[in-house]
Amino acid sequence: MEIHFIDLAIFFTYLLFMLGVGFYFMKKNKSNEDYYVGGRNMSAGHIGLSVVATDVGGGFSIGLGGLGFVMGLSGSWMLFTGLLGAWISTVFLIPKIYPIAKKHKFLTFPESLSYHYNTKVAFIAGIISLIGYIGFTSSQILAGAKLASATFPAITINEAVLIMGIIAVGYTVVGGIKAVIYTDTIQWIILMVGLIAIGLPIGYSHIGGWEAIKNTVPDSFISLSNIQFIDFFNWLITIVPIWFVGMTLYQRIYACKDERTAKKAWRIAGLFEWPVMAFMGVTLGLFARVAFDQGMFSSIGYAPTSPMDSELGLPLLLRTVLPVGLMGLMMSAYFSAIMSTADSCLMAASGNLTTDILRFFKKHISIKQSQVITLLIGAIAIVLATMMQNVLELMLYSYAFMVSGLLVPVLGSLLLKKPSPIAALVSMVLGGCITLVLIVLKTPLPYDLDANFFGITASALSFSIIQFLDKKNG
Repeated sequence: MEIHFIDLAIFFTYLLFMLGVGFYFMKKNKSNEDYYVGGRNMSAGHIGLSVVATDVGGGFSIGLGGLGFVMGLSGSWMLFTGLLGAWISTVFLIPKIYPIAKKHKFLTFPESLSYHYNTKVAFIAGIISLIGYIGFTSSQILAGAKLASATFPAITINEAVLIMGIIAVGYTVVGGIKAVIYTDTIQWIILMVGLIAIGLPIGYSHIGGWEAIKNTVPDSFISLSNIQFIDFFNWLITIVPIWFVGMTLYQRIYACKDERTAKKAWRIAGLFEWPVMAFMGVTLGLFARVAFDQGMFSSIGYAPTSPMDSELGLPLLLRTVLPVGLMGLMMSAYFSAIMSTADSCLMAASGNLTTDILRFFKKHISIKQSQVITLLIGAIAIVLATMMQNVLELMLYSYAFMVSGLLVPVLGSLLLKKPSPIAALVSMVLGGCITLVLIVLKTPLPYDLDANFFGITASALSFSIIQFLDKKNG
């Protein structure tokens, strides 16, 4: 099935509109505080939608649909851990971080570690975060390009990488965090309307409704108990920690006009993650599985008995069932999710380099220089996405390194009066490296535990031992 020019026109109009939002905010940024934290006067609604768009965006596109395809509605439990992470943060993180951040005008997550430990800890954390978020940005661009290529056969993966990358990097570079947050809000509204008004009803109708679902997939696919505890536990230790170490999230805490606004925004984000997006994403993935088993994808090379990447099920479903015009609208909604993650990760990486790394060497960065740095990082991410087909693997490595290395020092700063800088440094390096080694070597782990479990455990043990020795010697 060839994509109609009307759908392409709608899709490219949407992309250009996103670029226009960035240019609108370009002249409104007068300082790095405007560029990175929006002048610290953003509302709970915009921040909350931006948080969930960033957190769920890429995960929805390449994760939830795939989970719904392979396990049905029980895949929604993955985002329940997002709800837990968001609401736990409102109790333990925001009350501790926000007052200090506002007083000292923090722009980045590692600046908080600098306050509680020292500048060396912040410098190392900045490097870890920078590497992670370059990988994140690149992986989101590549993931979106693969989905675009699957949906729009006339567009190659590299062409899609360049198109999506240039637009996402463009409006982020010129508009800063306000452009990111406001485009996130627009993208999230487009996504919600697209799913509720287009994707769900048309998909449900084309596969034959409830009777077809019951007759096609196992009963376990329409149950919430089709999951093992170890799977939920691994999601828990992987997703909840990111709410405490994610640079994108700290930038949004700092951007809120007050502590109450930040807490409200996080509660809004939690509810949109679960149940709203969780069930929408896996339901569409379930519809895709029914369509696949019914042979609806046979004409495009995916017969029911042929192997298929589960994460391609949803875009293939939309490509198959949506009529001209609605395809363009739905694809605009669909790629909104990916771009809302890519732009936030790019801003995070830029903030890490300008604030946590260059300032360590006493370099003062102007807003124009910040824009240039954001552009350069974006260009690197685009190049990685065009040259490296395994960039998603790079993202997973970077993510594991961030969580395993940074979670324990953050908890130490929240719980201890005088946390040890040496303990923080050792735990960051040891925890992250152990997780990476386990992943790279593909080491079989007991009880099917995630590598993060062992990295975080090593980080916690090393931190506790050194903290105890420092306190004893002190």
